[in-house]
Amino acid sequence: MFTPRFFVATLLLGVALLPSPPRASALTEEEKQKAFVQSQQNADSNGSAASQEKTPTPSPTPAKKKSKKSKAKPKPASKKRPSQPASEETPRRPEPTPVKTPMPEPAPTVTPTPFPNQGNAVIVEKSGEAEEEPTPAPVPEKRNWWWPFGHSEQHYKYLSRSVRNAIDNANVARHRWRYIVVHNSGTQQGNAKAFDYYHRHVRKMPNGLAYHFVIGNGTSSGNGAIEIGPRWTGQINGGHVHSDYLNSIALGICLVGDYNRDKPTREQLEALDELIQYLRKRVGKTDHQLAIVKPHRDINPPRWPTDCPGDRFPYGWLHSHFD
Repeated sequence: MFTPRFFVATLLLGVALLPSPPRASALTEEEKQKAFVQSQQNADSNGSAASQEKTPTPSPTPAKKKSKKSKAKPKPASKKRPSQPASEETPRRPEPTPVKTPMPEPAPTVTPTPFPNQGNAVIVEKSGEAEEEPTPAPVPEKRNWWWPFGHSEQHYKYLSRSVRNAIDNANVARHRWRYIVVHNSGTQQGNAKAFDYYHRHVRKMPNGLAYHFVIGNGTSSGNGAIEIGPRWTGQINGGHVHSDYLNSIALGICLVGDYNRDKPTREQLEALDELIQYLRKRVGKTDHQLAIVKPHRDINPPRWPTDCPGDRFPYGWLHSHFD
């Protein structure tokens, strides 16, 4: 197959064989050689041009327009928080709780206490009740008998004149005392002075003796002897019941003895009978009822149970005399 290069070479050879026109001077060998080289270069350039014309050139592909959709967007960083140990987990903030503005409470009405020398006594007054100025309770009427030999007053075996005078001279407010509570000391001996020391210095009670009255058993004081404590003479709240409210309305009588082991003496029960009857008349009635007599265990709050005045105390006798 004849290539374009072959035709060009043949053409150049024919041209070379033609008789050349007369020249002023014949070509030198060096010039001939340059002409031959130039012809070779021309043949090569023409052949490459022809081959380029025959070889189809691929048409340029039109550049695609960049669409907004095809634009690669960087992926957002993951919002997932790094896992933390359970102990270091950040707690959520609690939602604020609306604060309710408390309504202002009315100022309490301070009523001057009508009872002198009360120390740290607690005065219990129900709200909404306006009490009149307390008036002294009536002194018990003394029973008199007309004898042919003269005038004689009621006879008391254990309530001596000095004891009755101390009970009568106290500034007792009407409706103040509503209960009379019977206790035992839990000891086989003792008296008002010994119990006062124990309550004041060991139990740290500022008013000392927790009871209003003490009845001896013949060990440290007379058998059936009635002793009056400063809580009665000063009309101070008791300290014998586990309730401030009950201590403000209940008188306390303590019989010396441990009645889980022993029984009260006959003299103690007789003295207790005289004392309770006299006190009921002295303090007067509340709601048309005399002061209610209770053993300690029947009046103490259920939260603070007690066996006072003991398992061997004659509860049947107490109820039959004062219910």
